[in-house]
Amino acid sequence: MNTDLQLILENDDGSQSTAQCSRFAILWQGKEIWVQTAGNGQLLIGVDVEEGDSEYANLLLRPLASNLVSLQLEMEAADATEDEHVHTEDCDH
Repeated sequence: MNTDLQLILENDDGSQSTAQCSRFAILWQGKEIWVQTAGNGQLLIGVDVEEGDSEYANLLLRPLASNLVSLQLEMEAADATEDEHVHTEDCDH
């Protein structure tokens, strides 16, 4: 299955350029919002989890018909909360 995304980027002057990638991020309010294919023609939109985050959200966009889509919000618990974090040599703080 092809997981490549075809992007069309448009500048303020209206000029367009194209790019191809497997996933891309938008930096918005200090967070990276990642867009990637999730298989079966679905798009997964999610925010990278940072230390201290207790949960994160993913949006799953699914095509339903020729002009309809389904948007599902999935709330996930972050792997380790701040209280569960164990400091090791690999920590960068």
